[in-house]
Amino acid sequence: MKPATQYTKSGRINIAYQVFGSGPVDLVYIPGWVSNIDWMWACPELVNFLQELGKICRVILFDKRGTGLSDRIVELSTLESRMDDIRAVMDAIGSEKAVLFGHSEGGSVSALFAATYPNRTIALITFGVFAKRRYAPEYPWAPTDEERQKVYDAIEINWGSGNMNLESLAPSKAHDSVFMEWLANYFRSGASPSAAMVLTRMNTEVDIIDILGSIKVPTLIMQRTHDIDVKIEEGKFIAERIPGAVFKEFDGHDHLFWVGNTKEVVSEMKAFISNVKPAVNYEERLYTIMAARIIPLDKRANDPKEMISQLVNRYRGKITYYDHQTVIAIFEGPSKAANCSADLSRAIEAFNTRLSIGIHIKEGAVNEEHIIGDATRELFLRILLAAEPGQVLITQAVKYLLSGSGLSFSEHKLVSEPVSAEPLMLFRLIDQGDDTEVRSLLTRNPKYETFLDNVLQAIDDHLSDETFGVERLCREVGMSERQIQRKLKAVTNKSPNQLISSVRLHRAKELLLSSDQNIAEVAFETGFSNPSYFSKCFKKEFGKSPSDLLQANS
Repeated sequence: MKPATQYTKSGRINIAYQVFGSGPVDLVYIPGWVSNIDWMWACPELVNFLQELGKICRVILFDKRGTGLSDRIVELSTLESRMDDIRAVMDAIGSEKAVLFGHSEGGSVSALFAATYPNRTIALITFGVFAKRRYAPEYPWAPTDEERQKVYDAIEINWGSGNMNLESLAPSKAHDSVFMEWLANYFRSGASPSAAMVLTRMNTEVDIIDILGSIKVPTLIMQRTHDIDVKIEEGKFIAERIPGAVFKEFDGHDHLFWVGNTKEVVSEMKAFISNVKPAVNYEERLYTIMAARIIPLDKRANDPKEMISQLVNRYRGKITYYDHQTVIAIFEGPSKAANCSADLSRAIEAFNTRLSIGIHIKEGAVNEEHIIGDATRELFLRILLAAEPGQVLITQAVKYLLSGSGLSFSEHKLVSEPVSAEPLMLFRLIDQGDDTEVRSLLTRNPKYETFLDNVLQAIDDHLSDETFGVERLCREVGMSERQIQRKLKAVTNKSPNQLISSVRLHRAKELLLSSDQNIAEVAFETGFSNPSYFSKCFKKEFGKSPSDLLQANS
């Protein structure tokens, strides 16, 4: 029996999740590429696999933002925002710690979560996971740019038709027409063609190699010998770089864990979960560290400490050191640190001061003491010496985790790593801000930590006002139309008008499913004065009319 679908908020985004099973251990399944937690229950093979896990675990399923039953108003998401989605779901069900089970692309965010939040992770289990998705001499198993282009072309041409060459993901089911039809429907219901394309391009840029050594939780890496989507060498490469990881190789060609020799796979998982002995508390975790040099332009410049503290807190960061020359802050992830740094470097101009900023990711003490050791201090000194006033520089490890952030970088210069003396490439954040945004930074609502949160809140505040459009949205968030167009396109792959319409329609869907209002009343409440036009827009967004939705859920 399919469990009830519930929702929780991750920032301003609705994340759909389901919970089932009676075991004493929580397990969060982080799906690959795209998913739809309702359609999972239409596949007997997947249902059987999940129910076996449910015998020893309380199993938590969810759709990441932009896919499945979660909000589709955003199509781009960083690994960091997906970590936030996992935390939001765990918090919603009162799960303090869980086993993370990541499949394919879901393994990347699972690995980052385990390194960042070890004390909320019982163990890490992956199947068919990759460390990067672009060929490099040190990682020759990933697809070349030409091979990735063929994937892009296939999505663009065949996503709607159903001819998506899905047989390569499950060769053992290639001649099972029922299964292959379900799989095509599963992907189509999981993402629109444009979202699938955006997610695929974003995954091409992901690289978690540099954080693998920071994973300290018990880890099981599973891979099939002849998987053509993710090579067996990739699993071995990852397992070798995670301290104490167990690598398990299974015979077969299937990339999907729920087909083929599934009994062996689920037995291995159940045995690992039953015998796992995680540390009671881990002493270290992964942090993103921001260090900045404060450069007053004249002696009368005011101390910017309060403004810096406000912006750092808004991005869920914490200042660990401050004096009139230097500020050091820690963040839960690279995106928060980079966006905060970009805001700081612009807002500081109001104080007749400049900042030179460096961002790096490394392990540090969970109690936040002694995070900056001698080697890290020396590295930041070299980074800040390479940064001119007003520049934000990041290390390569940080850049690889910012795919989907909407931020742009260019190569800056090489510095030497203090311990190994190896060359380390620094990248410069390309500042695309304008004066309007600089002036607005200190007046925005500090309750919302990201640009997208502020935009979504502004739309929600004027949901029933059909005259609310781009011009008023720009005034609400304190940005020019050019700036908001660029940022929304980078973060959501939508124009402002498209986003306003999409938010209204998603809120309308929520109201239809959770209230006793009729279709016309919901239409008026979400800014549509014409119910017929509302129904037309609703069907275009969700593939079914409001009346069909109500009938299906009655």
